[in-house]
Amino acid sequence: MVDPLLLIGIAVAAIAILLFTVIFLKWPAYLSLLVVSVLTALAGGIAIQDVVPLMIDGMGGTLGSVALLVGLGAMLGGIIERTGGAEVIAHRAAAVLGEKRLAQALLIASGLVAIPIFFDVAFIILVPIIFAFAKAAGHRAPIAIGMPIAVFMVFIHNTVPPHPGVVGSTTLLGEDLMGLVTVLGIALAIPMGLLVHVTGTRIIGSRTFELDPAVQTKYAGAGAAHLDRTERVAVDAAASSAGGRSASGSAGSLSPEAPTDAGAAGTGAAGTAAATDGSRPPAGLVVTLILLPIVMIACGTVGTLVFPEGSSAANVLSFIGAPALALLVSTLIAMYLLGIMHGWGKQQISEVMDGALGPAAIVILVTGAGGVFAKVLTETGVGDAVSGLLLSAGVPILLLAFLVALAFKVAQGSGTVATLSAAGIVQGTVLAGDYSSLQVALIILAIGLGSVSLSHINDSGFWIATKFLGLSVADGLRTWTVMTSILGFSAMILVSLVWLVV
Repeated sequence: MVDPLLLIGIAVAAIAILLFTVIFLKWPAYLSLLVVSVLTALAGGIAIQDVVPLMIDGMGGTLGSVALLVGLGAMLGGIIERTGGAEVIAHRAAAVLGEKRLAQALLIASGLVAIPIFFDVAFIILVPIIFAFAKAAGHRAPIAIGMPIAVFMVFIHNTVPPHPGVVGSTTLLGEDLMGLVTVLGIALAIPMGLLVHVTGTRIIGSRTFELDPAVQTKYAGAGAAHLDRTERVAVDAAASSAGGRSASGSAGSLSPEAPTDAGAAGTGAAGTAAATDGSRPPAGLVVTLILLPIVMIACGTVGTLVFPEGSSAANVLSFIGAPALALLVSTLIAMYLLGIMHGWGKQQISEVMDGALGPAAIVILVTGAGGVFAKVLTETGVGDAVSGLLLSAGVPILLLAFLVALAFKVAQGSGTVATLSAAGIVQGTVLAGDYSSLQVALIILAIGLGSVSLSHINDSGFWIATKFLGLSVADGLRTWTVMTSILGFSAMILVSLVWLVV
């Protein structure tokens, strides 16, 4: 039996090496996690001949769900992106809520778009629409609408499957809870959407921000959105204000200087050879395709609670509500309705779907490497030693999960690395504890909330939001960092209150 103090020392050294290689040596997170896993396994007493098999086991155990969900989610998001789905949802929401509620309409639309599409791609394809809506609403700068949207989208990215961090942590702590985590994550996002709108108005509305000259010039020449058309927002001028990036997702000139965070890597089909023919799908169809897997997952989750385990009804609903099947069904329908019915040939559809998988593969591999690190932490007892020390000091498991993820997030910036590292540290304690399914789901959400809070300059999301909205680093800290922290800590209070009840 390895001394617990030695295991804690190994944990400190492993974390230090991980942070050093990622922050100072600029190693890819995938490589850093694998190297640290090997060193931790050897230091933790794993026999040399068992190290590689242990890594393979950790990689395989994590990738089962991650590859399915992230890959299918990327394909669904890619085809919605390339057919202009984000644009039509935004316009429809604005038409329903009216010209006086453009900010609220685009916030709701962005929340829907953020579910299947990864944060950086989702936000960038919305930039032209943000410019057009901000101009129509009479704002002096696009930040008034754009920053609350960016913060809300990154919140969803970290707390709602099929995004990689929350999928990976759910796989490690309770793979059969994916549906429950999805339902709870979306339920949590609703009050957070209201909160980000209110805080955005308070924080941004009373300030005057000095925009980057290039962004200011583009915004000055942007055209306002016209809401008298049934299927389209007038964003042509706004597209030029966003650096020439159209709503279909082609690259713009305002690309962020910071490297893309593995936890927020783009999975859209931007850059593929396929192109839309200018038509746009009905907003109702796009919303249906986004909500279909959520409804199927909710049916499966409710079915397990209502019907006896092992009954025919429970088995059927469990099958229907399996997240992988739900995303597969929605993706297949999207291929036909958004692709073939809007004039795309088979080759174009294939290029869009394949193009979406390229960036997603990077995310999947990083998540798999995080699974390797988590497996090593569990098998060596390092995770149990760290969590045991903190629990014995009186830190509740829910707060422990949140704080560990928060520490990793602040230190190295990647939400995926923070989420998976935190899940690895608490995995042994959670699996060995007598926690209900709902409690484990709340722990998973707490980890996701820790990876949202206190986001700053080492997070690529910070650079994406500030660069495309034309903010300085100081103004980014005053807006993005403050608002992500407000959402993360406020949501953690809500999760804690639910924990006390259950």
